[in-house]
Amino acid sequence: MKPKIPRIAITPGEPSGIGPDVVIALAERAWPAELVIIADPNLIASRARQLDKQIKLLTYDAQAPAALSCPGQLTVAAESLREPCEVSRLNPANADYVLATLQRACDGCLQGAFAAIVTGPVNKGIINDAGIIFSGHTEFLAEQTGAPQPVMLLVADKLRVALVTTHLALKDIPAAITGERIKQVYKILHDGLALNFGLKSPHIVVLGLNPHAGEAGHLGTEEIEIIEPALAELRANNYELTGPLPADTAFTPIHLSQADAVLAMYHDQGLPVLKNHGFGKAVNVTLGLPIIRTSVDHGTALDLAGTGRADSGSMFAALELAIEMADRQAR
Repeated sequence: MKPKIPRIAITPGEPSGIGPDVVIALAERAWPAELVIIADPNLIASRARQLDKQIKLLTYDAQAPAALSCPGQLTVAAESLREPCEVSRLNPANADYVLATLQRACDGCLQGAFAAIVTGPVNKGIINDAGIIFSGHTEFLAEQTGAPQPVMLLVADKLRVALVTTHLALKDIPAAITGERIKQVYKILHDGLALNFGLKSPHIVVLGLNPHAGEAGHLGTEEIEIIEPALAELRANNYELTGPLPADTAFTPIHLSQADAVLAMYHDQGLPVLKNHGFGKAVNVTLGLPIIRTSVDHGTALDLAGTGRADSGSMFAALELAIEMADRQAR
């Protein structure tokens, strides 16, 4: 029996940024899946002409059998822009378009039409300027799928960094770090590493919240009062972990050589290290959802849109990982 060809939904994100550019670059090679670009076909065709790329656009047919994507062509599930798009110029009128593409991809995954979603970069500010409360893909997809606790995991080669909290102001982070949240995120990360990466007993390094992991309470008490008790409970349940470690030493080779993933307490504690290690080839994975979602590791880069200078490496890596995860879960 031939293996089933997975259908992967791809949302380019902000239409005036580099999302369409890096999606168009996917037509440079063949893929072991059918790629379905959820976008305005006129946007994709116009941007391809601007980039001097010769591609054939096919119309997505949900009733037809999935077919492998071939070089020189892209399959598009049409979603119309709300207003014409001008390269590098944000327009709040198209915020609804951006979310509509994401909603269609999410619904398609929940209904079994798509095996995974790969998302391009969005501009959170312009979506909020349009009067739509939006804190990010992670939170949006969690709400749409009913997932109580999404977990953001960034992957660059063998380095994997997950977050206990995501898009919060620094002043709000200490109150969000609870023992229950740490245990819940840890378990989702552990199970996600097993399911999606084949790591049956992953070893996870957990960071402290404060400098020097609190310096025995002299630089903060969250480690003593919250983090250490949560980790002790996880250890008692036979989870393999190290921590809490100071963030400034946890990313040294001696610790990383023993780690399958690092669990950071907040966004800018762990992600700068990962992006320095693998920017342009890193992938954002959302764990804790009933669907597979990967994404690029960069923003909309308005100044690069339509210039031909956008780096598509992260989009390629995100799609490769999505296909790999879909294949693993289908076995």
